[in-house]
Amino acid sequence: MSVSAPLRIAILTHSTNPRGGVVHALELAESLVVLGHEAVVHAPDPSGNGFFRAARCETVSVPARPITTGSITDMVEIRVRDYIDHFENEAHRQFDVFHAHDGISANALATLQERGMISVFARTVHHIDEFPDPRLSALQTRSIRTPQKHFVVSDLWRKNLTERFGLDSVVVGNGVDLQRYASKPDGREVMVREKYGIGSGPVFLMVGGIEERKNTARAIDAFRQVICVHPLAQLVIAGGASILDHHWYRRAVRDALAGSSLRTNSVIETGPVPHEDMPSLYRIASALVFPSLREGFGLVVLEAMASHIPVITSQIAPFTEYLSDEVVWCDPMSANSIANSMLVALTEPLRSRLIERGAGTAARHSWHKTAERHLPVYQELQQENALA
Repeated sequence: MSVSAPLRIAILTHSTNPRGGVVHALELAESLVVLGHEAVVHAPDPSGNGFFRAARCETVSVPARPITTGSITDMVEIRVRDYIDHFENEAHRQFDVFHAHDGISANALATLQERGMISVFARTVHHIDEFPDPRLSALQTRSIRTPQKHFVVSDLWRKNLTERFGLDSVVVGNGVDLQRYASKPDGREVMVREKYGIGSGPVFLMVGGIEERKNTARAIDAFRQVICVHPLAQLVIAGGASILDHHWYRRAVRDALAGSSLRTNSVIETGPVPHEDMPSLYRIASALVFPSLREGFGLVVLEAMASHIPVITSQIAPFTEYLSDEVVWCDPMSANSIANSMLVALTEPLRSRLIERGAGTAARHSWHKTAERHLPVYQELQQENALA
């Protein structure tokens, strides 16, 4: 699908770090460029180091104030102001379409719209959080209600937007880079094993860091049961570059680990993983453990499948929308269920069947198709912008 003329599209995300929404924004922009459009990804960048990986599209590191103290709400409001300061310069607003991928950038665009600096914009709602702070909750609501067009990555959130806000949205899904995530070793595996202290396994990989919605504590409880069967097993918890404040949950998980009888190095917390390490880390793993309590889509599931490792995930939407017998399902509220699924994923012939079916599922998810699903809405926004 194409539009009548190339579009210049501003894509805004909340961070330069490797989070799912940031990955989606970069991959979308790169695919739009292949389709003949000019897509420019923006993000606040207090470090000035740019995005976590080199991009095949133009990127803008929006000047951002350093933040050392204050609440998460204070941080969000500062980042909104950073974006507003950048786009108050008319030279920075020369786009046909503005597309926010998070609450921070959507609030900034909402303010620019109120001031008459832009006319219309779109937002992708990857998922909706529950915030106890009424100021932060109000900012989230404003970021959802204000845009003229909405995208979502799964039918779960399409229904959520309709039921909670009375809003229509377009499901665009997710893709996976099959050149980057594949079964063939790239020669970094030995180095990655040594770097993170990974042994012969079996190795269970979690991606996303220690977070409540990632269900880390229950996964660790499940792992305690797994090592009764596989004493040399390791649980690798990768990532964690979130702008949200998870310190209380992380502290509780780390305190529990420190007081446990688990052997040294059986649970490895890597922190944020360099872009070049992730493909090898997937290939080293025996299985991905992803018992999340809430996700927009679960992009790492596709990455693991493309890397030819089995996936254990929660039997809840959105996973049930696009997965069936190519994963081992678990009840995310039960450590016993997670443990059983981890053990089952290692057994043959099931393991080989999961890998084969998972590779097929990954191959059906294309960033090119995701980008094409945006184009009719972009065209509508361009037309409305031209009439404003």
